[in-house]
Amino acid sequence: MRSRTADIPDTPQVLVLPPVLVGGALLLGIVINWIHPIPVLPLVPARVIGVIIFVLSGVLAHFAQTAMHRAGTNIRPDRPALALVTDGPFHFTRNPLYVAALGVYVGIALFVNGLVPVLLVIPVFYLLLWGVVLREERYMEARFGEPFRAYLARVRRWL
Repeated sequence: MRSRTADIPDTPQVLVLPPVLVGGALLLGIVINWIHPIPVLPLVPARVIGVIIFVLSGVLAHFAQTAMHRAGTNIRPDRPALALVTDGPFHFTRNPLYVAALGVYVGIALFVNGLVPVLLVIPVFYLLLWGVVLREERYMEARFGEPFRAYLARVRRWL
């Protein structure tokens, strides 16, 4: 007889590592913007807003990583989850590292003041949702059961 945990995969089986997805799309957007720049805002406001979003996103990422380290679980989504983290920024969003990654992306896109990188965040968001987040949620539900379902009920996916 097989145990319940034998049926659970060791990882969420994400399609792409989030830094590869976000960083690759950002690089593509910046190159396209360099070839054919289309500004989003006047330069100074774009840069100020971009820096603010970038810094706030970096702070969020730091606190999320700290919470995951404190819980003793893996940060990388291609490795097993060892604990259900619900404190720190995980108290108000289930995906603070992905919110932070998208914030860093938007901050840099605004700093370079490029329409193409700003618009590319839309497909990046949906690829992240479909190829990573939904897979992680299925995995976490299978791995942690009712405690994860209760967490789903009380904490938003994004913000």
